[in-house]
Amino acid sequence: MDADTFREFGKAAVDFIADYYENIRDTDVLPSVSPGYLINLLPKEMPEKPEQWQEILKDVSKLIVPGLTHWQSPNFHAYYPIASSYPSVVGEMLSAAFGVMGLSWICSPSCTELELVVMDWLAKFLKLPAHFLHSTKGPGGGIIQGSASESVLIAVMVAREQAVRRFKAAQPELSEGEIRARLVGYSSDQSNCCIEKAGILGALPLRLLPTGESRVMGGTQLAKAVKEDLAKGLIPTVCLATLGATDTCSYDDIASLATVCEEHKIWLHVDAAYAGCALALEEFAHLREGLDRVDSLNYNLHKSLAINFECSPMWLRDSLKLVQSFKVDRPYLQHKYKGEADIPVFRHWQIPLGRRFRALKVWLTFRTYGADGLREYVRHRIRLAERFEKYVLADTRLEMVAKRSMGLVCFRVRGGDNLSIDLLKRITERKKIYMVPAISEGKPFIRFVVCGMEPKECDIDFAWHEIESQLSQLLSEREVTRGEESSQR
Repeated sequence: MDADTFREFGKAAVDFIADYYENIRDTDVLPSVSPGYLINLLPKEMPEKPEQWQEILKDVSKLIVPGLTHWQSPNFHAYYPIASSYPSVVGEMLSAAFGVMGLSWICSPSCTELELVVMDWLAKFLKLPAHFLHSTKGPGGGIIQGSASESVLIAVMVAREQAVRRFKAAQPELSEGEIRARLVGYSSDQSNCCIEKAGILGALPLRLLPTGESRVMGGTQLAKAVKEDLAKGLIPTVCLATLGATDTCSYDDIASLATVCEEHKIWLHVDAAYAGCALALEEFAHLREGLDRVDSLNYNLHKSLAINFECSPMWLRDSLKLVQSFKVDRPYLQHKYKGEADIPVFRHWQIPLGRRFRALKVWLTFRTYGADGLREYVRHRIRLAERFEKYVLADTRLEMVAKRSMGLVCFRVRGGDNLSIDLLKRITERKKIYMVPAISEGKPFIRFVVCGMEPKECDIDFAWHEIESQLSQLLSEREVTRGEESSQR
């Protein structure tokens, strides 16, 4: 493919993307295919001869799109948002075109330095403590990881290595194996599954502390667990707190957790994957309490600030501890500018050696929206969730499971667990909107999240009509069935 053909293909692809977004409301949010559909449609071997891009693009439309779940549809209300925007898509295109690998500053200076700039922009936008900024010239700073899962795993591993070093220095008679066998960490029973997985991958057992009706982990629960483990001879190592828990978007008490962690030298990490954007809004200023005392923090830009997957900023209070734990250098990675101008070597801050130019799409998007536009982006989705919440509260057949939080509304049908399950099943089979279930205190409920690229009030009204109409039909059918059973008796 030469440059002229690429221009034709690229322009056609951009038109294809724009048409896809503009017409996304006209398509069922869930696909109507069965497992194996694409495998059976495609040839078993790659083509021997080149094919024309026109035919390939036709097959994207004919074969690939029918198998998509449309995450950018405003009728998608499952899980959490995976954001996107036109400037972010353009940023991905440019990053792919440049094809740089950010192993170090010399590998592409703009790749490293633009990341320093946008991470400080974002930290200031979220009103994070100054020690998380690169411009503060301290040991702290931020990096763009791929996902919250990566960030959490890194926090677990650096906490583990720091604890081993600390105890080895204090008790040299202990072997590293003996120390590692005694390490233990903590999180909430409301935390994301990636936290439990990080404990497995990081070889550090994690206790998921019960939170009860409050769904909030605080210093009281943590102090009790730490006391129990110290009595067993274990070494409390890391606490993984959550701002915006997966099921109900609850918020752990960071300040009280910090007090316990400081007393026992426990690494405190905060997973703010979804709700981190709220830190930019003064009406959520209370969520910043205690963040000046945490060791690390992550937030998924690809969930709630118009940046497409993957893009998960992570900040550290002392990056030197991270570098000390993970640093591996080889001669081919050296260059004459190493250590100059306070430029971090980001490969020491992450799991992979290579680095994508993620900062480019962040920079383009932030400049296109501006800080005011980004705040409105968040507030608009909160207002839409409030609109849906009003519908739920006005319907006596439904009840809220938890207070609405950010763009999430959790509700269920009164009168039995099976009703909520059956309602969700009916709605999912119709494929007009998509929601997923969760469980609270042993009872299932339905999660409704405001998602999609450009959701509007009419989309919330459409979703409510779908839910309300299917609920009415379900209850009517149940009433008929009960009447028939009663007459048979």
